[in-house]
Amino acid sequence: MDLSAINPVLLIASLMVAATPLLLAAIGELVVERSGVLNLGVEGLMITGAICGFAISVETTSPMLGLLAAMLGGAVLSLLFAFLTQFALANQVASGLALTLFGLGLSALMGRSYVGVKPPAMAKLDLPILSDIPVLGPIFFSHDPVLYFGIALTAAVYWFLKKSRAGLILRAVGESHDAAHALGYNVIRVRVLAIMFGGACAGLGGAYISLIRVPQWTEGMTAGIGWIALALVVFASWKPWRVLLGAYLFGGINVLQLNLQAAGIAIPVEYLAMSPYLITILVLVIMSADKSGAPAALGRTFHASQ
Repeated sequence: MDLSAINPVLLIASLMVAATPLLLAAIGELVVERSGVLNLGVEGLMITGAICGFAISVETTSPMLGLLAAMLGGAVLSLLFAFLTQFALANQVASGLALTLFGLGLSALMGRSYVGVKPPAMAKLDLPILSDIPVLGPIFFSHDPVLYFGIALTAAVYWFLKKSRAGLILRAVGESHDAAHALGYNVIRVRVLAIMFGGACAGLGGAYISLIRVPQWTEGMTAGIGWIALALVVFASWKPWRVLLGAYLFGGINVLQLNLQAAGIAIPVEYLAMSPYLITILVLVIMSADKSGAPAALGRTFHASQ
């Protein structure tokens, strides 16, 4: 075992990259759930975004177009969930599970011709002067634009939910859709827009995996990140900054266990591989002692005639 081979600077920088797809998916799902909708199809949306972004990036040689295509793909697929739950009034849990299965199958079909293909590289956003600072520069100022976008999105969602009128309406719909409807707000429109936003974020998170974190296409490469994102939203008590902390916790433990495997630590690989999930869930359960953030109408079906 050689722990000296672990570079703490690279470790911290890597954990930020590992946390980004989880953060993007979880922030999108947080907005969906604050509107009163429970979408269990995050995994399916992520893997669909992963292949949409990968395919468009390869065909156009533009990673940015690939990321936009991933967001569009996730948003469009989420409309299927929106139709089933908001117009056909189908069960949200069953519809979300069906969406995940559909996304996994669709992505496998779409990605058959892209196995082994290398996508164009995404340029890093090296900030002048800041990226040259010893230690701090490589950790905080030498990453891709999507990583910074994820942090900015967290701040924007926090402001949106706390300070904006639209955010207040969304929260009102999530707390009591009947009261919001009585006040004249279009509950269905608010929820459909929230679902599409969540789908776009999940798609972007999936494309981050296939284009930046692991630049290749592999069937099922999201590997349960969508399910972790769902758990993260609940355990973080529907608070954006707690989602950010939880995502970075998971990313840190995930990167650490990979480094410990490379260092040859005398612990079975299986235990190391499952440690990020176990430790993250344990810590987030402790964090979730405050249940006050749960939307009162979460998972309840709305019908205007009620």
